[in-house]
This record gives sequence, C-alpha cells and structure tokens, in this order.
Amino acid sequence: MRIYKNFINNDWVGAISGKTFPVDNPATEEVFAEVSRSGTRDIDAAVVAAGSAFNGWRLTDPGSRREILKEIAKKTVEHGDEVAKLITQECGKPFVEAQDEIDVIASNFEYYAELGRDQIGRIVAPTSSRSMSLVKYEPYGVVGCIIPWNFPMALMAWKVAPALAAGNTVVLKPSEVTPVSILKWAEMTCDSLPSGVLNIVNGYGKEAGSPLVEHPDVPVVAFTGSIATGTIISQLAAKNLKKVSLELGGKDPVIICADCDIEVAAKGAAWGGFMNAGQVCTSVERVYVFDEVADSFTEALVEEAKKVNIGDPMDANTDMGPMASSVQYEKAHEKVGLAVEQGARLLTGGGRPEVFDKGYFYAPTVFDNMTAEMELMNEEAFSPVVPIQKVKSLEEAIEFSNATKYGLGCSIYTKDIELAMTAADDIKAGSFWINNPLSENNAAPFGGMKMSGQGRELGIEGLDEFREPKHILIDYRQEKKDWWFPYGSDGE
Repeated sequence: MRIYKNFINNDWVGAISGKTFPVDNPATEEVFAEVSRSGTRDIDAAVVAAGSAFNGWRLTDPGSRREILKEIAKKTVEHGDEVAKLITQECGKPFVEAQDEIDVIASNFEYYAELGRDQIGRIVAPTSSRSMSLVKYEPYGVVGCIIPWNFPMALMAWKVAPALAAGNTVVLKPSEVTPVSILKWAEMTCDSLPSGVLNIVNGYGKEAGSPLVEHPDVPVVAFTGSIATGTIISQLAAKNLKKVSLELGGKDPVIICADCDIEVAAKGAAWGGFMNAGQVCTSVERVYVFDEVADSFTEALVEEAKKVNIGDPMDANTDMGPMASSVQYEKAHEKVGLAVEQGARLLTGGGRPEVFDKGYFYAPTVFDNMTAEMELMNEEAFSPVVPIQKVKSLEEAIEFSNATKYGLGCSIYTKDIELAMTAADDIKAGSFWINNPLSENNAAPFGGMKMSGQGRELGIEGLDEFREPKHILIDYRQEKKDWWFPYGSDGE
C-alpha cells in the first residue's frame, strides 16, 4: 500500500509528526492508501516555501507563466486516465464522470493561461490634461485553497489555475476523503512549476485547514464546502482581515412548467439529481411542478430513477456509483427517514439496493406529497434524493424557490420565453439554467447568492478573486498645480 506525502517546495515530504491517515474505496470499503496527516508545522513549512517563491513567480513575465500553465494542461491530458481512475477509486463516481474532471483541469489551465497573459490592467480616462491613469492588477501573495471531496480535481483547478495565472503562489489542502488524485496529478504534471509555487499539504480540517486559514502570511483563502465550515472560515479569516472566496451549499430547485416536454424534463431532472450520487452543490434538490402535469412528470421521473444503472464505478455501463463515504451514506438515510416521518410519500429508492452487501451505494430516491415546511424542501440533502412539490403558478414556484437561505442555482423547463426570463429575473440565484441544468462555461462566472457563498469562480471574475487593483497616475509635466497651497487669493 502506497503512502502519499505532502508536496512542499517541489519535494515530497512526510508530515513532521510522522502520522498518516487511511483513504478507502467507497465501492469496496477497503483502504487502498495512506496519506500524511499534517498539522500546524507542516502548514508553516508550506507557507514559508510559497512566500519565498512569490516574488520570483509574480515577476515572471505573463508569457512565460502562460507556457508553464499550458504545459500542465497538456500533461494532465496525457496522464488523464491514470488520475481519473484514482478519482473513481477514492470518491466512487463513475469513471466517465472522473474523466470529465480531467477535461475540466485541462480546459481551466488553458483558459487562465491565456486570460492571465492578456488581462493585466487597463487605462481609465484622466482627470487632467497631459496625464494618464493606469489600473494595474497585482497578485495578493500566498493563496490558501481548501478543496472538497465531491469534485476533488475540477474544483482544485477552478481555484489553482486562476490563482497561479494571476501571479500568486498556492498552498492547497485537499479533502481528507479524496487527497490521492490531487497528489498523483501534481506528481505527474507540475514539474515545470518553480519550487514553492504550488504546495500541497494533507490533513484534517481542524489540524491542517484551520492553521492554513489563520496563518498571518496567507492573505487570501478560497474554499468550497458547507455553509457551516464556510462560516467558521469567515470568522477565522476576519481576525486578520483576509479576503475569502466561498462557494458553499445549495438547495437548487427545478421548475417544471405545464408546456414542457415531460420526457425531456424528467430525464434532465434525473441526471441533475442523481449524477455523482447527488453529491453536487448544484444538484436538483427540489422540484416544483405545475399541477396540470404533476402526475405525468412524477411518473416519468420515477421511471427514470429506476433506470439508473448502479454498480461498479469502473464499469462503462454504470450511471451511478456509491456515495463517497459512510458519513454521507448515513446522512442520506437520516434525511430520507425524516421525510417519511414528516409525511412525504416515498415512490422509489430509500436505501441500499439489495444486490450490494458492501459499499456506500444508495438507490436513486424520489418523494412526492412534499410541502414547503418539510426539511427536505429546505435543507441541502447532498444525496440522490429528489423531492417533488406541486405548484399552481409560476409566481408560487418563484416564491418557494426564494424561500430558503440558499441561492446557488435554479433550473426551469418551459418553451415560453416570458416564463423563463421572468423566473430568471425574480429568482435569487447565482446561476439560472433554462432547459439545460448544471451546465458551466469557463468564460462565465459561477457562485452563489445569499448564504450559498461570496465571490465567483470561472470567467474573468474568477481571475479577479486572486488579484487586487492598483491605480498608477502619471503626470507628463512636473509643475505646480493650481489647487495646491496656499488657498488664499494672495498666493502665487
């Protein structure tokens, strides 16, 4: 069994304590790797390395940084299958979905390689003649990135690529559930980076994550995860007035209008709700369906749920693998049990399929007879569970969609552009999808409103999260100005 170490200053080093922690395969429940269990001293070493590398990296010309990032993208594709297999092995998602993460890494590094070279500043209109005002974008310094387990590689790239493209150095802490794929990726693709530019330190949140957030030499922290952890990070970061970028939880609704193609809407809702076993921040977490089509849509969605092929995530025919951990499996089961207690009707799923005697497999689950006050319509499930509630109108669907603390994404199925755009205008969410849920675009920003987060990833907005503007005024002429002292009329 391999022991994976920290990556600090382009060297592979074990935790100073000598401790490790296990990583298991959620499909088999078997431990397949050990990883260094780091603490404050390991974080300190990584931050020192990143800090020492910062000046050299920020002064590297953008064209050279571009070539290095594009080389990382190229090597990511070359070694993609090997890394994708580790993603599947440690988090349970089907191999085809793991391969999608490889594509995300490559496309993000390529995109920000070009954007970071091109977007370095601007000229604004001067306030006086013979002068010029420049706005220059500068990196902050050492950026701390804390990565979740559900998309360990894709969400790493969303943060690391723009941070590096902007001229920052990085200390990265993967999730303790899924550290192996990130470490293997760095081993195979990041040798072109100068020493200390990217550092990876493994460990648990309180032991490694908190010291990274609190470190006085880390001015920016980027995090994806739960609202609860995001709140703690905000509080810790506030002590040193750090900038934080937070992509937190979601409770994304999909609105099914009476005029939609029921078959298409059911297939889209099933994919949106059950992809990666529902462990997606923008999963379809609740359905609001117009009364007129509620029965036909519900029947169609149940049939789609029953068609989902659950099994070995390395099998090309598998649609859905296990949940990522026993903790996630138990949370899902608790939420399903509570929904039943509160009066929801379980239509399909609700537990481990009988064909599996091990692994954290959970059947695609659909509820109806939901009401607005039930917990499953208000709190993030993060599991393959889709609840359905009937609505009488678009106005009622909009009201319910806005009724939670979340504001990450929302989808609608309709052929009526007025209905679609009215909902897009009135629903408080960072992303709004019309007839095509859960789709991202590298050039468009992604992030949440309300308690779903602050800041944005992707697009030029994602680059701006890791750089700060500086105004430089140039006066062509060195001369006394009329507005200087003395103010009196007798002054010369």
